[in-house]
Amino acid sequence: MILAFGASASKNSINKSFAHYTAKQFEGNELDLIDLLEFSAPLFTVDIEKEIGNPPVVLQLKERIDRADLIIISLAEHNGSYTAWFKNLFDWLSRVDSKFLQDKKVLLLSTSPGGRGAKSVLATALERFPRHGAHILHSFSLPNFKENFDLEHGITDTVLNQEYQEILHAVKANIN
Repeated sequence: MILAFGASASKNSINKSFAHYTAKQFEGNELDLIDLLEFSAPLFTVDIEKEIGNPPVVLQLKERIDRADLIIISLAEHNGSYTAWFKNLFDWLSRVDSKFLQDKKVLLLSTSPGGRGAKSVLATALERFPRHGAHILHSFSLPNFKENFDLEHGITDTVLNQEYQEILHAVKANIN
Protein backbone atom coordinates (compact mmCIF):
# COMPACT_ATOMS: atom_id res chain seq x y z
CA MET A 1 0.00 0.00 0.00
CA ILE A 2 1.20 3.49 -0.87
CA LEU A 3 0.50 6.35 1.53
CA ALA A 4 0.76 9.83 0.01
CA PHE A 5 0.26 13.32 1.34
CA GLY A 6 1.40 16.89 1.03
CA ALA A 7 3.01 18.24 4.20
CA SER A 8 0.73 21.25 4.26
CA ALA A 9 -2.62 22.23 5.73
CA SER A 10 -3.55 24.44 2.78
CA LYS A 11 -6.95 23.56 1.30
CA ASN A 12 -5.49 23.99 -2.19
CA SER A 13 -2.05 22.56 -1.45
CA ILE A 14 0.14 22.16 -4.51
CA ASN A 15 2.18 19.67 -2.50
CA LYS A 16 -0.89 17.53 -1.82
CA SER A 17 -1.69 17.63 -5.54
CA PHE A 18 1.87 16.65 -6.43
CA ALA A 19 2.04 13.81 -3.86
CA HIS A 20 -1.34 12.39 -4.90
CA TYR A 21 -0.48 12.68 -8.60
CA THR A 22 2.80 10.85 -7.97
CA ALA A 23 1.08 8.05 -6.02
CA LYS A 24 -1.28 7.49 -8.95
CA GLN A 25 1.75 6.74 -11.14
CA PHE A 26 2.17 3.48 -9.22
CA GLU A 27 -0.57 1.60 -11.07
CA GLY A 28 -1.77 -1.62 -9.52
CA ASN A 29 -0.96 -0.57 -5.97
CA GLU A 30 -3.48 0.20 -3.26
CA LEU A 31 -3.38 3.93 -2.50
CA ASP A 32 -4.07 5.81 0.71
CA LEU A 33 -4.24 9.47 -0.33
CA ILE A 34 -4.61 11.63 2.72
CA ASP A 35 -5.15 15.28 3.45
CA LEU A 36 -3.31 16.46 6.56
CA LEU A 37 -6.30 18.66 7.36
CA GLU A 38 -7.91 15.40 8.58
CA PHE A 39 -5.31 15.29 11.37
CA SER A 40 -5.81 18.26 13.62
CA ALA A 41 -3.78 17.89 16.81
CA PRO A 42 -3.14 20.42 19.56
CA LEU A 43 0.18 22.20 19.49
CA PHE A 44 2.70 19.80 20.98
CA THR A 45 4.17 20.59 24.38
CA VAL A 46 5.27 18.14 27.06
CA ASP A 47 2.67 19.69 29.37
CA ILE A 48 -0.15 18.98 26.91
CA GLU A 49 1.25 15.50 26.33
CA LYS A 50 1.14 14.81 30.10
CA GLU A 51 -2.39 16.17 30.29
CA ILE A 52 -4.01 14.39 27.32
CA GLY A 53 -1.60 11.69 26.17
CA ASN A 54 -1.37 11.05 22.43
CA PRO A 55 -4.24 12.55 20.42
CA PRO A 56 -6.36 9.89 18.66
CA VAL A 57 -5.74 11.48 15.24
CA VAL A 58 -1.99 11.08 15.73
CA LEU A 59 -2.46 7.39 16.58
CA GLN A 60 -4.64 7.02 13.48
CA LEU A 61 -1.96 8.61 11.31
CA LYS A 62 0.67 6.32 12.87
CA GLU A 63 -1.50 3.28 12.01
CA ARG A 64 -1.72 4.41 8.40
CA ILE A 65 2.05 4.91 8.28
CA ASP A 66 2.54 1.43 9.75
CA ARG A 67 0.41 -0.13 6.98
CA ALA A 68 2.30 1.58 4.15
CA ASP A 69 4.86 -0.16 1.96
CA LEU A 70 5.87 3.19 0.47
CA ILE A 71 5.28 6.70 1.78
CA ILE A 72 5.24 9.61 -0.65
CA ILE A 73 5.53 13.00 1.01
CA SER A 74 5.64 16.29 -0.85
CA LEU A 75 7.03 18.92 1.49
CA ALA A 76 5.72 22.45 1.53
CA GLU A 77 8.18 25.06 2.68
CA HIS A 78 7.51 27.97 5.03
CA ASN A 79 10.49 30.23 5.69
CA GLY A 80 12.93 27.51 4.64
CA SER A 81 11.49 24.74 6.82
CA TYR A 82 8.49 22.48 7.43
CA THR A 83 5.05 24.00 7.70
CA ALA A 84 3.96 24.44 11.32
CA TRP A 85 1.08 21.98 10.79
CA PHE A 86 3.38 19.22 9.54
CA LYS A 87 6.07 19.91 12.15
CA ASN A 88 3.47 19.61 14.89
CA LEU A 89 2.28 16.23 13.59
CA PHE A 90 5.89 15.14 13.17
CA ASP A 91 6.59 16.06 16.81
CA TRP A 92 3.55 14.12 18.05
CA LEU A 93 4.43 11.08 15.91
CA SER A 94 7.98 11.05 17.24
CA ARG A 95 6.59 10.96 20.79
CA VAL A 96 4.40 7.95 19.98
CA ASP A 97 7.49 6.20 18.60
CA SER A 98 10.83 7.91 17.96
CA LYS A 99 11.34 5.49 15.05
CA PHE A 100 7.84 6.00 13.63
CA LEU A 101 9.25 5.63 10.10
CA GLN A 102 11.25 2.48 10.94
CA ASP A 103 12.07 0.54 7.78
CA LYS A 104 9.58 2.57 5.75
CA LYS A 105 10.52 3.25 2.16
CA VAL A 106 10.03 6.94 1.47
CA LEU A 107 9.95 9.06 -1.66
CA LEU A 108 10.46 12.69 -0.70
CA LEU A 109 9.18 15.40 -3.00
CA SER A 110 8.94 19.15 -2.73
CA THR A 111 7.46 21.88 -4.87
CA SER A 112 6.74 25.57 -4.63
CA PRO A 113 5.58 28.42 -6.82
CA GLY A 114 9.16 29.72 -6.84
CA GLY A 115 12.33 28.76 -8.62
CA ARG A 116 13.94 26.81 -5.76
CA GLY A 117 11.14 24.24 -5.49
CA ALA A 118 11.29 24.11 -1.67
CA LYS A 119 14.82 22.69 -1.74
CA SER A 120 15.64 23.93 1.77
CA VAL A 121 12.93 21.90 3.47
CA LEU A 122 13.76 18.91 1.27
CA ALA A 123 17.39 19.06 2.44
CA THR A 124 16.22 19.22 6.05
CA ALA A 125 13.98 16.18 5.60
CA LEU A 126 16.70 14.19 3.82
CA GLU A 127 18.89 14.68 6.86
CA ARG A 128 16.17 14.27 9.52
CA PHE A 129 13.86 11.46 8.36
CA PRO A 130 16.49 8.68 8.53
CA ARG A 131 16.90 9.44 12.24
CA HIS A 132 13.30 8.26 12.61
CA GLY A 133 13.99 5.07 10.68
CA ALA A 134 13.05 6.14 7.14
CA HIS A 135 14.74 4.51 4.18
CA ILE A 136 14.80 7.35 1.65
CA LEU A 137 14.64 5.81 -1.82
CA HIS A 138 14.83 9.08 -3.76
CA SER A 139 13.95 12.74 -3.68
CA PHE A 140 12.81 15.23 -6.27
CA SER A 141 12.20 18.97 -6.20
CA LEU A 142 9.88 20.64 -8.72
CA PRO A 143 10.43 24.39 -9.09
CA ASN A 144 7.85 26.84 -10.45
CA PHE A 145 4.90 24.51 -9.90
CA LYS A 146 2.34 26.53 -11.86
CA GLU A 147 4.59 26.76 -14.91
CA ASN A 148 5.88 23.16 -14.76
CA PHE A 149 2.90 21.05 -13.71
CA ASP A 150 -0.52 20.19 -15.02
CA LEU A 151 -2.79 17.69 -13.22
CA GLU A 152 -3.76 16.03 -16.49
CA HIS A 153 -0.30 15.81 -18.05
CA GLY A 154 2.00 15.94 -15.04
CA ILE A 155 5.36 17.65 -15.31
CA THR A 156 5.39 19.68 -18.49
CA ASP A 157 9.07 20.66 -18.58
CA THR A 158 10.86 17.99 -20.63
CA VAL A 159 14.11 17.92 -18.65
CA LEU A 160 12.39 17.90 -15.26
CA ASN A 161 9.93 15.24 -16.42
CA GLN A 162 12.75 12.99 -17.60
CA GLU A 163 14.45 13.24 -14.19
CA TYR A 164 11.11 12.61 -12.43
CA GLN A 165 10.35 9.56 -14.62
CA GLU A 166 13.79 8.08 -13.90
CA ILE A 167 13.19 8.49 -10.18
CA LEU A 168 9.74 6.88 -10.43
CA HIS A 169 11.25 3.96 -12.35
CA ALA A 170 13.93 3.45 -9.68
CA VAL A 171 11.39 3.64 -6.84
CA LYS A 172 9.06 1.18 -8.58
CA ALA A 173 11.96 -1.25 -8.95
CA ASN A 174 12.62 -0.90 -5.23
CA ILE A 175 9.08 -1.70 -4.09
CA ASN A 176 8.14 -4.50 -6.48
